[in-house]
Amino acid sequence: MLALHQKILQDMLSIPTAPFAEHAVIDYVRKFCQKLGTPRVAEDKVGNLLVHIRQGNRKVTRPVCITAHLDHPGFIADRMLGGKRLRAFWRGGVPKEYFVGTGVRFYTDGGAVKGRIRSIKTVDRDGQKRVDTCTVELARAADVPHGTVGMWDLPDPQIRNGRIHARGCDDIAGASAMLCAMESLVRRNVSCDTYYLFTRAEEVGFIGAIAAARLKTIPKKCLVVAMENSSQLPNARMGDGPILRVGDRASTFTPAVTSFCHRVARELASTDSSFKYQRKLMDGGTCESSAYCVLGYEATGMCLALGNYHNIDAKRRKIAPEFIDLSDFENVVKWFVELARTPHAYAGRDDVLYDRIIDLEKTYRTLLRRSVRKPA
Repeated sequence: MLALHQKILQDMLSIPTAPFAEHAVIDYVRKFCQKLGTPRVAEDKVGNLLVHIRQGNRKVTRPVCITAHLDHPGFIADRMLGGKRLRAFWRGGVPKEYFVGTGVRFYTDGGAVKGRIRSIKTVDRDGQKRVDTCTVELARAADVPHGTVGMWDLPDPQIRNGRIHARGCDDIAGASAMLCAMESLVRRNVSCDTYYLFTRAEEVGFIGAIAAARLKTIPKKCLVVAMENSSQLPNARMGDGPILRVGDRASTFTPAVTSFCHRVARELASTDSSFKYQRKLMDGGTCESSAYCVLGYEATGMCLALGNYHNIDAKRRKIAPEFIDLSDFENVVKWFVELARTPHAYAGRDDVLYDRIIDLEKTYRTLLRRSVRKPA
């Protein structure tokens, strides 16, 4: 793994973020693009960022647009209640039993202010009791202004045994992989025509992605690949490579786009012995790909297998860092680069599978015909 790419990942995973409060990560992406020099950056009406890299003389009729979201489940300060008590909103999906007594930290201009959740209030959503607001007892007297981002009180990113542990890999690691791919394309001056969309507020129902589709932030000609971090499954383990998602809990994705990504991965694996990938149905939840498909785009998904999804350590029944495998991260960066540089022979079908099916029919055609029984 390139040292620069590891730094980008660690830098991004250190930035506080929450739904509707992704401003610090957006600033990092903007500054990164400015330093890179080449990409064109546009912001739509709701704050999603679209980056376009076009280099060389590659003419692409169906460019790829890779997307990832910039938020992670977190807290937004509402107001001080007197003394060292703070009222904060919660945004994201974590069961209510993980809150009371758990440490949090709020990122003020004067530095991090730590505290502990003393009580919660819930609301009914989707037939379940969901945490809506929390009362936090701060560890020291401090003013935490309205709108301040808060996250669980967990360590800065740490690398151990080939994995990186952080306050929120989902989906900042996916966005980081996009930045690393952009860096590789520009540094190597690869001929390409590709888009990268950084969306907001995914953790409360992929609101930014829905808005991007309705606003046509993504050009309609694009093949969309939504990048995620998804809880590892028994047959989709971290360390076995990034995962091409054929669908999620809500839908299956556009088969032809999935096939195109699969073809690119097969070709990359044939020339790079270190590249590994998986192709799985990741039905643990619903992701942005379903939104793009239902709103008229041809789309598929990718993800990195994730440990402690949404910071939930189910075995120990406590909040803990999320973690991903660094080799999976490195390989998804390679995959993104190949998607950008591969000629887009988009035929609407999986040519490898098509050829296998035709060969099978040819092999058994004569036997099939000879074995037909005539009517009595």
